[in-house]
Amino acid sequence: MLLPLLAVLGSIISLCVGSSYAKQLFSHIGSDGTTVIRIVFAAVMLVCIWRPWRLPLDRKQAAYIALYGLTLGCMNLMFYKGIAKIPIGIAIAIEFIGPLTLATFSSRRILDFVWIVLAAIGLLLLSPLAGSASTSLDPGGVFCILIAAVLWAVYIIVGKKAGQGHGGQVTSLGFVMASLVVLPFGAQHAYKAMFEPSYVLVGCMVALLSSAIPYSLEMYALQKIPNQTFGILLSMEPAVGALTGWIILGEMLASLQWLAIGCIVAASIGCSFTAKKAEDGPLAVAEGIAPALE
Repeated sequence: MLLPLLAVLGSIISLCVGSSYAKQLFSHIGSDGTTVIRIVFAAVMLVCIWRPWRLPLDRKQAAYIALYGLTLGCMNLMFYKGIAKIPIGIAIAIEFIGPLTLATFSSRRILDFVWIVLAAIGLLLLSPLAGSASTSLDPGGVFCILIAAVLWAVYIIVGKKAGQGHGGQVTSLGFVMASLVVLPFGAQHAYKAMFEPSYVLVGCMVALLSSAIPYSLEMYALQKIPNQTFGILLSMEPAVGALTGWIILGEMLASLQWLAIGCIVAASIGCSFTAKKAEDGPLAVAEGIAPALE
């Protein structure tokens, strides 16, 4: 159980660091162009590493991988569109509505709800509602993040099914599918960046940190831990994002924000100690939706 938990933590750290670099590209190639750079570069890296054509693939597994890639591409497009209009910390908090809702519906024990409530309190403290004055948020940005939240929950469910195959094959082919999804939206802007060495270097770094490494680790973790454990562990992301912002960007946090981080980390640790083994975990959501995905 320890290795999957460490895989999720490594994924979160890598993703938060990569996202900080990614947002710096928005002013040059836009959020859609940055999404294309991130996904396409990651797909090339993963295909070269895993060489997915060497492994057999039946039609059912191929369908799950295609759906996984479709969800992945759309989720990244919506998230980047959202953080282009609203602060990234608020965006992450809003996006957690998806996995936290999934965790609530898939839980069967009262103690799991304690960790869910504790994580929700932490997310609430990180939101504008905890401030002295409400921050005006762009409605379009909030709408994009809400769509990303729904897609994140779907990604967890679909990833659980797609992950029954070889993790490397699933991730690499999933990113190839995601590339086909995002290319029509940002290909024009991304094409210009291909001829700028500095953009290519940053793009490779973003792809590696924000996609190739974290999604490979997540695919491994999804095969080993229950849906609600995976969802609640990911609630550490706002806390890790705050820490990376402080270390990399020099962003200082208020006492109330550190309290929020403590709530989220406590929820994650509590869930880690009380979670059942993956084979005994609550898979009702994934199993109930599987026929529709087929």
